[in-house]
Amino acid sequence: MVAFGKKLKDRQIQEWQGYYINYKLMKKRVRQYAQQIQLGTQDRRHVLKDFSRMLDNQIEKIVLFLLEQQGILASRISKLGEQHDALLQEPEIHKMSELREAYREVGQDLLKLLFFVEMNAIGLRKILKKFDKRFGYRFTDYYVKTRANHPYSQLQQVFKHVGIGAVVGALSRNLHELQNRQGSYLSIYDQPTLPLQDPVIDSIKAAVDRLTNSTNFLNFLGQHALIMQEELPTPTEEHVDDERYHFMSLILNLANTFLYMVNTYIIVPTADDYSMSLGAAPTVCGIVIGAMAVAQVFSSVYFSAWSNRSYFRPLVFSSITLFLGNILYALAYDARSLWILLIGRVFCGLGSARAVNRRYISDCVPLKIRMQASAAFVSASALGMACGPALAGILQTDFKIYKLTFNQNTLPGWVMGVAWLIYLIWLWITFKEPSHEPVENENHVNNHQSNDEVNNALEQGLKQPLLITSDDKGDEEADQDYDDSEEASEESRLPATSIRSAYRLLTPSVKVQLLIYFMLKYVMEILLSESSVITTYYFNWSTSRVALFLACLGLTVLPVNIVVGSYISNMFEDRQILLVSEIMVCIGVLLSFHLIIPYSVPQYICSGLLLFVSAEVLEGVNLSLLSRVMSSRLSRGTYNGGLLSTEAGTIARVIADATITLAGYLGQSNLLNVTLLPSLFISIASILATCYTYNSLY
Repeated sequence: MVAFGKKLKDRQIQEWQGYYINYKLMKKRVRQYAQQIQLGTQDRRHVLKDFSRMLDNQIEKIVLFLLEQQGILASRISKLGEQHDALLQEPEIHKMSELREAYREVGQDLLKLLFFVEMNAIGLRKILKKFDKRFGYRFTDYYVKTRANHPYSQLQQVFKHVGIGAVVGALSRNLHELQNRQGSYLSIYDQPTLPLQDPVIDSIKAAVDRLTNSTNFLNFLGQHALIMQEELPTPTEEHVDDERYHFMSLILNLANTFLYMVNTYIIVPTADDYSMSLGAAPTVCGIVIGAMAVAQVFSSVYFSAWSNRSYFRPLVFSSITLFLGNILYALAYDARSLWILLIGRVFCGLGSARAVNRRYISDCVPLKIRMQASAAFVSASALGMACGPALAGILQTDFKIYKLTFNQNTLPGWVMGVAWLIYLIWLWITFKEPSHEPVENENHVNNHQSNDEVNNALEQGLKQPLLITSDDKGDEEADQDYDDSEEASEESRLPATSIRSAYRLLTPSVKVQLLIYFMLKYVMEILLSESSVITTYYFNWSTSRVALFLACLGLTVLPVNIVVGSYISNMFEDRQILLVSEIMVCIGVLLSFHLIIPYSVPQYICSGLLLFVSAEVLEGVNLSLLSRVMSSRLSRGTYNGGLLSTEAGTIARVIADATITLAGYLGQSNLLNVTLLPSLFISIASILATCYTYNSLY
């Protein structure tokens, strides 16, 4: 296992060796600075000035060489264009074929140039983080802020693709014209929807996409799923990904996500009525709803482990378990048994395969469409969240077939049971199990992960160019003792092997963000789970009205993320949006209290909408930050970052549902305020933790 300096040296294009970032020299200089400051022979201001000047020189060297190479490529394309014009006058098939290959050779050289930029971007990010870690000073933040938009700074030139875009455009146009299109008078500009099918152009576009640093809705939504974006694959690995990818299998995973979210929320409007029909208090709905979350705490772990060996079998098990759970939920009414009702919900929680859905997208979907698949995962979840209560509002009927009752309480179970049975048949017929690495070859798998870890750093770094909010344990490079060794320990690169070891990899800022995630899930669960009881007690709402209210809340998820991902995140820093969203959640909780004046429908709807929308904004920004700062060792394996966030959110839901049931013993008149008090306390605690963490970092 070798550190980044050795990897950079091994992967350098030999003829360009003098133009790469001198990572080894800069690493030694950082160590010298530390010794000088410790001995008192150098002050901090001089160190910052000297290191900044060194970085400026390194970046300028890279940029000037990049411009020179772009000019060479442009000159070659210009000469090939002259040959192309001559062939148009006297077409010769074999010469056209040779010209196409010549253009593709230019494309291959452009790919080499893009890889050159990638490796240097990794080096810049790593040396900045090393400086921050050594001196406890957020130099990265200072350096990027002062250079990002300065007219004389070369920093952003590394990430701007004006010249590269022109080269790609010229290559695409000429290759398009050289294709067999005799008799056609249309150019590439007349057919913008018809993509050029050429592997070289596809590879170039994929590389340019990886270098893109602009924030957009798709990236924001994809990070919302917390599907850790892993290593940037080599061309061989991209081919392997394409072989593992199966479109219908991806659709089946998204369908599983959608159905599970429908299954989770379809019972919320009627859970209190169902509890009362079985002789329990209406607030027992907290236990009924939360039983699914309790089981999900355990199912997330074994499904995550199971997905190391198979995707098909966990999905089959999930479908069967959810089918049985929903049937038991429906049969509990005629059996007059609260225990059967709870067991049915536990079965539903044991069938939660969201860890498998995330893992399939992370492992089997090619990198070029992984962000789209991640966004589709979030969209399927949001749609399911809205459709669940809406479907419950439609199922307002009451009839019997033999001894089985079909009413608003049991129909959610029957409908979802049938849905999961149909899904199981569809899954069995169309799912294609991707190939898995053999278990005995596990060491090879781990080595493969570590070899590509450099590329992982690039993908994360370019999405938020060089602006990091926390240290990444995955690229420590074994300099705990701050020595000059280029060897990194094997243990420092392997995936976490337990929840405890995964927890040890969490930095203080990551722990704060998991606390925020816990808070927002707790607050949202309180709002949603007790909505039926609260609205019945204060406003005498029917099930249909409750279902409509919850469906409207669910429908706000995607529009809110579009606004945040496309506009707000481009105007403000993520940590600013994070703090404002936390404050708005806290205000929403405060406005929800029933104190002196009579509780009204406008107060409940407005405060609930403010709380829910703010929590949605907070969730998106929080997970976006979390996906960037979490250790790369948590990007794979059973105990990955997605599992940790799922467990934090699920435990929050369990505690929230238990709070509702326990508060019910104090009477329905006190339920609202009693359940809101913990929400207020946790939201204030998260605000204070956020302020303290970012003040200490910045």
